Amino acid sequence: MPPKNQALLQGTLDLLILKALALEDLHGLGVARRVEQLTGGTFQVKPGSLFPALHRMEEAGWLASVWGESENNRRAKFYRLTPAGRKQLARETAQWNAIAVAIASALEAT
Repeated sequence: MPPKNQALLQGTLDLLILKALALEDLHGLGVARRVEQLTGGTFQVKPGSLFPALHRMEEAGWLASVWGESENNRRAKFYRLTPAGRKQLARETAQWNAIAVAIASALEAT
C-alpha cells in the first residue's frame, strides 16, 4: 500500500489536474478532491499549490473558467479543459507512461 500524503513529484501536479478535469468541469476544491480520489488518497493537493497551478494553466490556454455556484451555494470558479488542454493531457500522459516503464525496468534490473 502506498504511503499517504506523499509530496507531488515535480511535474505531476499539472497531469493530475488535467486528468481530473478530463472527466468533468470542477471548481478548485472539487479538483483537489478528485485528485485525491484518483490517487486513492495518496496525493492531497493543498490550496497553496492548487490555485497557482490552475491560474498558470488557464494562462497557458489549457483551461477555461466560468463563475458559478458550488454544491453548497457558494460562488466558485469552475474549470474545464480546452482543446489545447486535452492535447497537453495526451502529451503528459505519454511522457509519464514512458517514465513509469523506464523506472519499472530499472527497479527490475539485477
